[in-house]
Amino acid sequence: MKSLREIHCGNTATVIRLNGEGALKRRIMDMGITKGTSITVRKVAPLGDPLEITVRGYELTIRKADAENIIVE
Repeated sequence: MKSLREIHCGNTATVIRLNGEGALKRRIMDMGITKGTSITVRKVAPLGDPLEITVRGYELTIRKADAENIIVE
């Protein structure tokens, strides 16, 4: 299992679990990232922060720290 941060541009992964607690986990879930959701990494900034992903048909930009809490396969 890897975190979303380790997925390369153009690849698609499925969410297995969300790490973190409280407000952090709730914020990620409110963005539409839940267990079983398919995520495609579209772009990564030159220094790795932030990442642009496609989830549930829309583009979303998330921080590297948040991407580390999303476990995918």
